[in-house]
Amino acid sequence: MGQDMPPPPLRWLFAVAHARFLRKRGAYIPLETQFAGRPEFPHGLNGVFIASGAAIGRDVTIYQQVTIGKNRITDSAGFGFPTIGDGAYLGAGAKVIGGVTVGDHARVGANAVVVKDVPANATVVLSPTRIIQRHG
Repeated sequence: MGQDMPPPPLRWLFAVAHARFLRKRGAYIPLETQFAGRPEFPHGLNGVFIASGAAIGRDVTIYQQVTIGKNRITDSAGFGFPTIGDGAYLGAGAKVIGGVTVGDHARVGANAVVVKDVPANATVVLSPTRIIQRHG
C-alpha cells in the first residue's frame, strides 16, 4: 500500500461518496483513472465517462457527454485505453475510443469520434453539416 492511501475504512467511505456523487450526474470516472493534473469540466461532469485505464494529461478540458473509453476487441488494431495529452480539449459529446493518443494541445470538436491517433496541436472535427431531407 502506498503512503498516500488512507486506511481501508476511509478508502471505502471515499469510494462510496465518489460513486454517489458521480451517479447523480450520470458520470463514470473510476478512482483508478490516471490524471497527471486536475482536469477542467466547464459544464460539470454530466454524462462524462472515462474508462479506468485511460491516462489523462495536465490541464485537459473535458465538456459534457464526453466518452474516453476502452476498445475491448482484442484482435482489433485499436485495442486498449486512450491517452489524452497535456492541454487537450475535448468538446461536448466527443468520443475517444481505444488505444489511441490525443496529442498535447490537440482539440477534438463536439461529437467527433476519435479512433486513430491525433497529433499534437491538431484539431479534429466532424464533416460539415448537410441537409438530408427538407420538408415543405
